[in-house]
Amino acid sequence: MKFSIIGICCLLMTAQLTLAQPIYKNASAATDERVADLLARMTLEEKIGQLCCPTGWEMYHKTGNHTVEPSSLFRERMQRMPPGSLWATLRADPWTEKTLQTGLNPELAAKALNALQRYALEETRLGIPLFFAEECPHGHMAIGTTVFPTSLAQAGTFNRELIREMAAAIGLEASLQGAHIGYGPILDVAREPRWSRMEETFGEDPLLTGILGSHFVQGLQGDDPQSSHQLYSTLKHFAAYGIPSGGHNGQKASIGLRELFSDHLEPFRMAIDAGAMSIMTSYNTIDGVPATASSFLLKELLRDRWGFQGFVFSDLGSIEGIAGTHRVAPDVRHAAAMALQAGVDIDLGGNAYGRNLKQALEDNLISLEDIDRSVINILRQKFEMGLFEDPYVDPTQAARFVRSDAHKQIAREVARQGIVLLKNENGILPLSREIGSVAVIGPNADNMYNQLGDYTAPQDRKNIVTVLDGIRSAAAPHTVVRYARGCAIRDTTQSNIDEAVEIARASDVVVLVVGGSSARDYKTEYLETGAATVTNSEEKEILPDMESGEGYDRSTLHLLGDQEKLLNALAATGKPLIVIYIQGRPLNMNNAAQKGDALLTAWYPGQEGGHAIADILFGDHNPAGRLPVSVPRSVGQLPVYYALGTQAAYIDGSSSPLYAFGYGLSYTHYQYSDLTIGVEKEKKQVEITCRVTNTGNQDGDEVVQLYVRDNRSSVATPPIQLKNFRRIHIKKGESKTITFTLRHDDLALYNMNMQRVTEPGEFTLMIGAASDDIRLRDTFLIK
Repeated sequence: MKFSIIGICCLLMTAQLTLAQPIYKNASAATDERVADLLARMTLEEKIGQLCCPTGWEMYHKTGNHTVEPSSLFRERMQRMPPGSLWATLRADPWTEKTLQTGLNPELAAKALNALQRYALEETRLGIPLFFAEECPHGHMAIGTTVFPTSLAQAGTFNRELIREMAAAIGLEASLQGAHIGYGPILDVAREPRWSRMEETFGEDPLLTGILGSHFVQGLQGDDPQSSHQLYSTLKHFAAYGIPSGGHNGQKASIGLRELFSDHLEPFRMAIDAGAMSIMTSYNTIDGVPATASSFLLKELLRDRWGFQGFVFSDLGSIEGIAGTHRVAPDVRHAAAMALQAGVDIDLGGNAYGRNLKQALEDNLISLEDIDRSVINILRQKFEMGLFEDPYVDPTQAARFVRSDAHKQIAREVARQGIVLLKNENGILPLSREIGSVAVIGPNADNMYNQLGDYTAPQDRKNIVTVLDGIRSAAAPHTVVRYARGCAIRDTTQSNIDEAVEIARASDVVVLVVGGSSARDYKTEYLETGAATVTNSEEKEILPDMESGEGYDRSTLHLLGDQEKLLNALAATGKPLIVIYIQGRPLNMNNAAQKGDALLTAWYPGQEGGHAIADILFGDHNPAGRLPVSVPRSVGQLPVYYALGTQAAYIDGSSSPLYAFGYGLSYTHYQYSDLTIGVEKEKKQVEITCRVTNTGNQDGDEVVQLYVRDNRSSVATPPIQLKNFRRIHIKKGESKTITFTLRHDDLALYNMNMQRVTEPGEFTLMIGAASDDIRLRDTFLIK
């Protein structure tokens, strides 16, 4: 047989090309080139797999105290249709049925995700790495991590720098265990306290939500997208999810386009400007259109106007909800096609896309270009993160740094700064270290899970500091600390109010800890979305404490069970009464505000909450937390958020909240003075300064709040709007000058044509300590 030289050369060239490294595996190639090369090699099933994010907690098998391996379910899934990502692989809670015994500690968690990642890289045809997405709203929801205060408590700090520091710690803990995506922050502007998920939000104001959310994103993601210690932040829930009709989770948002843009979309725009790389749709509809099927939100607004370059998740089951809950598609196949064409890149849960997109393509409901577009959005970020080159983590680092002392200190500081002092009659607080005895009473005084909030993993008791723990630790050695539970949150069969009254009468002061709970238990049933189901059983069984958290909507805001009876009985003793609310929503405080000598809300203060509360009770920390949401007097007032302004009184009661947005007391006093306003026309900005003096006898923080009213505009605008804030530390007797800069864009509105413009005219500027406590006021002109 004869071979020509040309033929031999051709064979050699072919062999070299075959053996050459694919472009997508070349780290020096441009990202777009790598994406295009990999996309061209993928089968339809492999592409659809990249769009699926199934639940991950069944994907590993614990083989001993120190080893873990991929489960048979994972191996089967990876061979059939390798998913692009897994969600909540490390999640542990009653829904996942992962406990301290069956779940994974941080070191094992890192080993588990390494094992799953190694299988994806070495045992699948193309070796595409997985994204691991984890819940991170107030800490990574996994065993052994730091449990920070929930978002309402975070918002109560009014401290953007502290929130960024906290988010960086969350990002570090999750990424050290192998996660790449952190679900959080939650940017829903929440103006419906009956809604079960208010605890997850930053409250009622879009600017506060946008600023804190943006700093959360920056902390979680860090400055280097290829750093092995940062995550992609997933903004939740897009959009208008925080104002469900009737307070029912996922119900429609009854809202006009202008308010939607001005209030509910603005925090997302700010966070995307801060660099957020992923976003999640919400369950609700807006004007009849499911958010998960809205091309207006996900394409025209998010990508075309805002320039978003990341990827879009559905919420769990929200694609199925297009057909089921909302009935705007005949079946899930059509719903999947609608979601994909609207701009949803990743199906959280994976069933809607995984089981339907291939048939939808064959039926011409979607095009291959629709699928490719979303695959590109995902692959681009995997390459940008460096996952193809550096996919693994060091388990020893996870064991060393997760829930470190430094992170516990941050958790304590966030809790301290987020606690709001609402009443302090006759300066009863801080308590003297010379006090002889303290009675600590109430269903939330010594229940660790009740202070942690929803989206929290199982905890080792020694890692959580309850209020009782904190007071015992902070009190002087000679101080006698007595404890009685008194009653449960909801159940009335366990009450022992007489015992509580007995120890109250024997003590110098009473600390009563009441409120609510988002603590899930293993008897609770769950929907496929993970939301808890509420049953009204007539059987005489013990009711769980849980009255808040996803799925636990309320028709009232009263303290449940015998809590009001307990409060009344303790007040009747005549002993000094300090009432502390641990809660996930602003519950009714009318009785407590009247009968308590001091009143505080700590929201859900996290694992260090007991220390933080004791720090304030004994004066080791001067409180400066502010309310991120107004506290209504009754549900009949709802909605009752500050931006509505002063309303006419009802014939049967006040229209004002019991406590307004931005309100909070201190152990010292502050005087505001010397307001100056300078309009800089060339720079298109307004410079504002004022002087704040600590006139009391303690050092402390003050939260200076700047509000604006547009005195004449082409469309109606709120009579008062927060435009900036600053938390500053001022020593006793000291004065500080505070400077704010308002850009013209900060004064913009959406005009009659829905164009964002800054209109010329007069504005009133207000600076104060709360939305209803304005200390300085003046006007300025924009020409």
